[in-house]
Amino acid sequence: MAKSSRLFSLDIFRGLTVAFMIIVNTPGSWKFVYAPLQHSTWNGCTPTDMVFPCFLFIVGISIWFSLGKYDHQITGGSLFRIFRRVAAIFALGLFLNIFPYFDRNYSTLRIMGVLQRIALAYGLGALICLAIRRNYIWVVTGSLLLLYWGIMVLFGGSDPFSLETNFALKCDLRILGEKHLYQGFGIAFDPEGLLSTIPAICTVLLGFLTGEMVGKGSPNGVTLIKLLLFAAGSTGLGLLWNLFFPINKPLWSSSYVLYTAGIAIAIFSFFYLITDIFKFQKWGIFLDVLGTNALFAYFISVLWAESLILIRIQSGIEKITLYNWFYEKVCAPVAGNLNGSLLFAIIQLMIVWGITLILYRKKVFVRF
Repeated sequence: MAKSSRLFSLDIFRGLTVAFMIIVNTPGSWKFVYAPLQHSTWNGCTPTDMVFPCFLFIVGISIWFSLGKYDHQITGGSLFRIFRRVAAIFALGLFLNIFPYFDRNYSTLRIMGVLQRIALAYGLGALICLAIRRNYIWVVTGSLLLLYWGIMVLFGGSDPFSLETNFALKCDLRILGEKHLYQGFGIAFDPEGLLSTIPAICTVLLGFLTGEMVGKGSPNGVTLIKLLLFAAGSTGLGLLWNLFFPINKPLWSSSYVLYTAGIAIAIFSFFYLITDIFKFQKWGIFLDVLGTNALFAYFISVLWAESLILIRIQSGIEKITLYNWFYEKVCAPVAGNLNGSLLFAIIQLMIVWGITLILYRKKVFVRF
């Protein structure tokens, strides 16, 4: 499939996001991880907490360019494209939740996940972008963020933003059921749940508005200034809202949406300046390789990591996973526990990059 015309800065940003996503998802040992490569315990925002919203923000920018062929209108072609991608990406997410235990007890299968949220936020965000006049997308975005805040406050009890009592959890428990939620918080709670997908849609919408800004404008200083003002305004509003609705990734709080979108716009603006205004692009080839097959790279990275965990080899008197063996016998002895854990993650990134490089050279770009 031929590569479509697109902003080089967009692929660079997408590639950086996927690279960081792979690094934070595959440390050699979860006991030895640098603080910036860990999620916030609850409230707050670390560099790692920026990865997912940056990806959804990029999805929003991509919607502007990918649906331009339909003149950003609802047509049979645009609807088919949207629903096909939603179904494909959601199905891939479910596959990753199941893999490699296909004979598992499906009554405890987690329904949601990263790809599932991407699918729903993309699909609903794209429909809004096509159905609503562009001048009103700002209004829709603000209204959804206020609505989510209001729902969380009204129905969250005396401590509406806590892990145990937040209304997003109550919705997921009622609709999906406790056994189908993520269990990594000590209780059943899904950070990619259904209700919190509402503000995630807003992250996509803010990306779409950014895409319109650069898509209609020329790569020059005027467009760059608009982007930076947008970034400053969004970040500032997010910090202000944080006083009332804490910045929180698991809840995907409204303040988190604005704060992370502002930072995402600033990062994108830097790449836009370097690669699209100054036309200095050769430095970014490494990230472009990942960025042009981003979802495929993420999908392969999860399959690869799960495969390393599945394979068990002899180590002394016991068998351990190939994942643990490679960290303990190769990376940790070379670089120590902490740096070895990071080295392990970088090696996993390079393996995935090598696979996508083969596709890149053959001009194969996987589109889900």
